[in-house]
Amino acid sequence: MPGDEASPGSPLARAERFVWLTARVLEQRRFAYHFLGGGADPVDAALGPYLNPDGGYGHALDPDLRGPVSQPLHSAYALRVLDSLGRCAGQRVERLCRHLTQASTPDGALPVLRPAARDYPGAPYHPVLDDPPSELLTTGPVVGVLHRNRVWHAWLFRATDYCWERVETLRRSHPYEIQAAVDFLDGAPDRSRALAAADRLGRLVREDRLVVLDPAEQDAYPVAPGYAPGERLFPHDLARRPESLARGWFTDEEVARSLDFLAAEQQEDGGWPVRRRAWAPGSSLERRPIAAIEALLTLRAYGRPLTAVRGR
Repeated sequence: MPGDEASPGSPLARAERFVWLTARVLEQRRFAYHFLGGGADPVDAALGPYLNPDGGYGHALDPDLRGPVSQPLHSAYALRVLDSLGRCAGQRVERLCRHLTQASTPDGALPVLRPAARDYPGAPYHPVLDDPPSELLTTGPVVGVLHRNRVWHAWLFRATDYCWERVETLRRSHPYEIQAAVDFLDGAPDRSRALAAADRLGRLVREDRLVVLDPAEQDAYPVAPGYAPGERLFPHDLARRPESLARGWFTDEEVARSLDFLAAEQQEDGGWPVRRRAWAPGSSLERRPIAAIEALLTLRAYGRPLTAVRGR
């Protein structure tokens, strides 16, 4: 629980040292909020400098996109932070929805990148296009968190329709798109429809071997085209909380193996690795504390001990 004293050498204590050594102020305050009894106001204050006058977020909030320009991936991360604080509401979110309306493609959903990104460095696996298409990768997480917080805005109607159409017609996909689909379905208000769509997606995930069901046999699972060598996802990456619809896709044994693997991935410096392709030193350094916080939140959500040294 937040505020619990961690034993020296415990996963939480090691991660805390790693965060203080390497993380941005935002992730330092997120860590303190989730695990050290810190307040929500400092997290909110640290998020503020990433907010742009247009209501969107920029300034490398998502470490893969540098520069000040508002981008959908930044908005998705900002909403995750606000959701975790219970502050995904009010005029700030209303302004963000107005920005998302302007940032959307003609079909009302979000691209991965707006063309203005061309003026600044960015990860090569996010190419800049003059006329970018809508993507579930960005639209799904944004729509899901807004619905989960009972936000209603005109932009959501078409964006939600896009997500339903994309999720319900997927025949081939890749792990990160499935992750985005889960984010949408976990927040979608039509729960019976979400359950039906999740059931179909779960079969697709298993049939196409989109996640590693046994970490001891990773080489038996293909790496998706365009992914880095070894960039695979596991059950805990999709079912990040026990209440997620994706939890039903995996057996208890598969989830337990996945969580064991996640816990064992903590490295000597206290952080967790980032599997995606490293393209810039700053981006890689900034992403690892995010990965550490997400790993700890997932382990705690499943009741895994964080404050005790293993073997005690």
